[in-house]
Amino acid sequence: MSTPIKKLEELIAFQEHAPIRIQTLGQFTIWRTGEKVDPKEWGRDKTVQLLQYFISNRRRNALHKEKIMDNLWEEGDDRDFKVALHGIHKVLEPERPSRTEPTYVIRQGVSYQLNLEKIWIDIDILEKYIVIGNETFGTDHSCAKKAYKLAIAVYQGAYLPNRIYEDWSSEEREKAQLLILSAYISLAEILLEENPLETIRLTQNALAIDPTWEDAYRLQMQGYLAKGNRPQAIKTFQKCEQVLDTEYGVDPLPQTKELMREIQEIS
Repeated sequence: MSTPIKKLEELIAFQEHAPIRIQTLGQFTIWRTGEKVDPKEWGRDKTVQLLQYFISNRRRNALHKEKIMDNLWEEGDDRDFKVALHGIHKVLEPERPSRTEPTYVIRQGVSYQLNLEKIWIDIDILEKYIVIGNETFGTDHSCAKKAYKLAIAVYQGAYLPNRIYEDWSSEEREKAQLLILSAYISLAEILLEENPLETIRLTQNALAIDPTWEDAYRLQMQGYLAKGNRPQAIKTFQKCEQVLDTEYGVDPLPQTKELMREIQEIS
């Protein structure tokens, strides 16, 4: 069985050597054998949509063609699917000999799925890094820190920002946000004693994504307190209180209020 460190090394190597790399976070970009694919190669937008749908549903069992068309195109037909799928094959494997099986999209009858062993996808790797960080959080801070930092480096922004109005992309977008927030907060917690300034920076990044993330406010208060900046710790609580009241009409959690009381009692 691979150790967590070994798993990290394997994931890093996969990023360097995978024949197809796909960025979905912040923007949609594909690299084929290390070269960025020109967007003009895609031709029709339906080709891009189909690949993005495959990515968004990569964890599900093979996807039935009829369900794919129903979810993607209101007026799509079998020809649209065939043309889009052919476009994907042409972009990912422009030199594939005719009458040979595609490498990156696996077909089982009328169902299809991506070959995740051959394709590096940032959203997939982001989750794997965070899983390793979470597994080692309480036992190996060195490994956990490395895993969280790698996850943060992968995250470049919202998932498929050009598809924010598509229902089929919303679940992965929400999941990606929760994953990166957890990475920021977990790393900030690990670094609180050794580098409180970095904890403050990480919590600021988390709050830039979700201004209502209360865990980030608490850690930020602790970071300022560790640096001896009691006034800024109090301001952080006040900001938290204001945001939660404005957005949800609620007070901070008891543990946040308790931390504030402890700060106020410091002479």
